[in-house]
Amino acid sequence: MNLTERRTAKAAGYSDDELQRGCRTGELYRIRPGVYVEADGVEAADAVDRYRAAVVAAALKHGPGAVISHESAAALHGLRQWTFDPQRVHVTRKPPGGGKVSARRHLHRAPLPQDHVVELDGVAVTSVARTVVDIARTRPFENAVVVGDSAMRRGMARADAHAVLGTASCWKGLPAARRAIGFLDPRSDGVGESRSRVLLSRLGLAPDLKRDITAPDGTVLGPVDFCMPRHGLIGEFDGRVEYGRLLRFGADPDGATYAEKLREDALRDLGWQVVRWVWSELDTPDVIWRRLNRAIARGNGLSS
Repeated sequence: MNLTERRTAKAAGYSDDELQRGCRTGELYRIRPGVYVEADGVEAADAVDRYRAAVVAAALKHGPGAVISHESAAALHGLRQWTFDPQRVHVTRKPPGGGKVSARRHLHRAPLPQDHVVELDGVAVTSVARTVVDIARTRPFENAVVVGDSAMRRGMARADAHAVLGTASCWKGLPAARRAIGFLDPRSDGVGESRSRVLLSRLGLAPDLKRDITAPDGTVLGPVDFCMPRHGLIGEFDGRVEYGRLLRFGADPDGATYAEKLREDALRDLGWQVVRWVWSELDTPDVIWRRLNRAIARGNGLSS
């Protein structure tokens, strides 16, 4: 989406009346005060792209020294997130001064070392590692893991986040940040898998991720999402078929589902107990826990 500031439009000869008329007729959309975008660009964009545009629009309105941060920086970096306010833009400035929260902006005050700030399309944004640390120290553990797993999957090293922590001895929330960063795993493929891993951890389970399971004839049945050989248990976050493990461009969804059923039958023939859960069940962990307990009771455990 191409953003246009009011001052740029006026410099190009457009009046305020014309801008307001464009909004009334549906040709323009005011994405933030004083920042406009053509309406067809907004209609074609998904919620994440609209939020990114709102973040960039907010950055245009802030003066020097303002750095896009936290969930807003994560959006600009393309990191996956779970449950954040799409109406509010997060900005960090150096001290002195205090923070301020409104419906559309959350101003944070914190040191901003030069190597914690990068530029994306002309916008000052906290680095990926600094963004992960900021979210990990201010948001719930599950949210932090979702963002951090995504960052590691895109190339952030755990050492990068620890380097940021090394400069942050006086910041709030550091114990929570250290805990989350220690838990991150780039093998988690998406929000659902990251949330599932947090849930399994809370249930006292420590699965091996993306482990390949091989049949006696050499057929590779894996990788599986979560492997718990001590319990003879495999956990699968349902949705992988529709997002690409078996379903390829032009493939028949019914055929992909059938292939997944055959794969699961083969895993059970090897003695594994296979438990599946879907997105909605992540909000009702007791349902998953009971299902896992029943599977553990059925299985005798397999050696690693």
